Amino acid sequence: MIVAILSYKVPIETVDLHRAAHIEWLRERYADGTMLASGRQTPPTGGVLLLRGTRAAAEALLAADPFAVHQVADYALTEFTPTMTAPGLEALTG
Repeated sequence: MIVAILSYKVPIETVDLHRAAHIEWLRERYADGTMLASGRQTPPTGGVLLLRGTRAAAEALLAADPFAVHQVADYALTEFTPTMTAPGLEALTG
């Protein structure tokens, strides 16, 4: 599993120009089962993504994110293996 932390590199107004395409990209990742959770940081200086798969697979997917394509965000990735979860999230372990 991968936690990806996005940091915006440009003013939020520029990020917003690409937000609709980014959201469509996210919807496709939810539909294919890759994306588990996503959202903006507070304050909105970037975002957080939780993805299934390996670091290499996440890097390939993130390269196609409109935020990456248009160079509006940088990505910091952390790969981890969940071993404990809150009730209802057991499917994330292992």
